[in-house]
Amino acid sequence: FLFQVDPAYTGRVGASEAALFLKKSGLSDIILGKIWDLADPEGKGYLDKQGFYVALRLVACAQNGHEVNLSSLNLTVPPPKFHDTSSPLLITPPSTEAHWAVRVEEKAKFDGIFESLLPVNGLLSGDKVKPVLMNSKLPLDILGRVWDLSDIDKDGHLDKDEFAVAMHLVYRALEKEPVPSLLPPSLIPPSKRKKTPVFPGAVPVLPASPPPKDSLRSTPTHG
Repeated sequence: FLFQVDPAYTGRVGASEAALFLKKSGLSDIILGKIWDLADPEGKGYLDKQGFYVALRLVACAQNGHEVNLSSLNLTVPPPKFHDTSSPLLITPPSTEAHWAVRVEEKAKFDGIFESLLPVNGLLSGDKVKPVLMNSKLPLDILGRVWDLSDIDKDGHLDKDEFAVAMHLVYRALEKEPVPSLLPPSLIPPSKRKKTPVFPGAVPVLPASPPPKDSLRSTPTHG
């Protein structure tokens, strides 16, 4: 259950996500309000893992005809039932995007930069992205890792979502946050989830310009 409402593993479920989820229990708003008050007694406006489990237990109690109060938490009841839990929650695109670590306002800014670099067929080559990365003045090894993490499908080009990941990582690095060695699930764009190839031990390399033609010919051997 928790994964459905908090796929990014932040450890917190906001009021709006929790409300949407709890409504699927079919209980009345009055009962759900009581459940929320008991699950978030300090009025923090979100549920941590413990609060979320309290809410689930109370939903189960209410569905089985018990009073919604803290003493009901000790009752043995079947697990809570939610309509439609087989399908992913909050299917509308804006909500799915919300679970991506790249925030909406960030994405809008990055999209603007992406378009200004004149993508071809919705893709930017390494040569077009390289100057933007270099502009950050971050060390080359860090930029190499940023490129490697953001080129999720390993095609040597970045689409709009992959570019947003690259920019997000650069901005985080500029704020002295370490660049991860593997892309965390919360940063994988929704469009790329479940089909991300994993290349263990891949060496991050900044995209270089094509090598001069001479270096492509094999050196003739003098017998």
